[in-house]
Amino acid sequence: MTDTDTTRGTQVETTVGDANRVATEVIENVEEVIVGHREEIEHIVTAMLGRGHVLLEDVPGVGKTMLARAVAASFDGKFSRIQFTPDLLPTDVTGVNVYNQETERFEFQRGPIFGNVVLGDEINRAPPKTQSALLEAMEEGQVTVDGETREVPTPFTVIATQNTVDGNRTYDLPMAELDRFTKKLRLGYPDAAEETELLDRVVGRHPIDDLSPVTTQEEFRRARETAADVTVEEPVREYATRLARFTRENAQYGVSPRGSIALLRASQGRAVLDRRDYVVPEDVRTEARVVMPHRIRTDSAEETGADVVGRALETVPVE
Repeated sequence: MTDTDTTRGTQVETTVGDANRVATEVIENVEEVIVGHREEIEHIVTAMLGRGHVLLEDVPGVGKTMLARAVAASFDGKFSRIQFTPDLLPTDVTGVNVYNQETERFEFQRGPIFGNVVLGDEINRAPPKTQSALLEAMEEGQVTVDGETREVPTPFTVIATQNTVDGNRTYDLPMAELDRFTKKLRLGYPDAAEETELLDRVVGRHPIDDLSPVTTQEEFRRARETAADVTVEEPVREYATRLARFTRENAQYGVSPRGSIALLRASQGRAVLDRRDYVVPEDVRTEARVVMPHRIRTDSAEETGADVVGRALETVPVE
């Protein structure tokens, strides 16, 4: 697996072992700030290795913002935060052309979307028109303003949080937007021991203030390229297809082809975490539980997307 650094004009070889080291060091570094959420941190890193985005749905105050900041700091990435509010405009996200009287020209002022890790805080507080400002960047890695297209940095990941408490003051995320998030996660409250450890860490100076990078943007980018080269054999692809088809046949709306692609890309990231250059069915099963449910609309209020995925994993054979 070879990656070319075109900036320096040199050939740089990145192995699965190298990518595994980068991913593991990032996870362990984030754990210096975030207590008791190893599984969720791994899910975020595998989503990033798979060139994806993450939606965090939870109550306020459980560390979602600190988690995003810690991830960005761990690979020396640029962290941007967008506080979504009802009066936020799309240009507040993407940026706007401003007339410079000295040069008598319009100059583009970049919005916060131009970061490596972009935190969209309480994304469902803004109306759909403003939420949609994220869609092009999330899907195509670019932003178009006034007819001119600009690429966002690489790596690029949106970590959005969703307010689940003030339901009467929020907007539902449309399916087209939900489908662009690779995973939907919940952190939940820490247990007693974890909360005590957390309080011990943050008394006085917060550990996020002293967190140092453990890798570079370039190394993390190469790790993502390595993950993209992880082999996915036909039987594994067919298994992912059968899982997706089960959801379509057993729900009002099932997992889209975009969701199937996200599932396999996340599975490639999971393989890297296990230091493998090939995906196994268990990678798909692990990732399906967080990649698929939010893409499903059920026929019954008594059944959730997670229930449909659970039935799929129990029913669909691995051949």
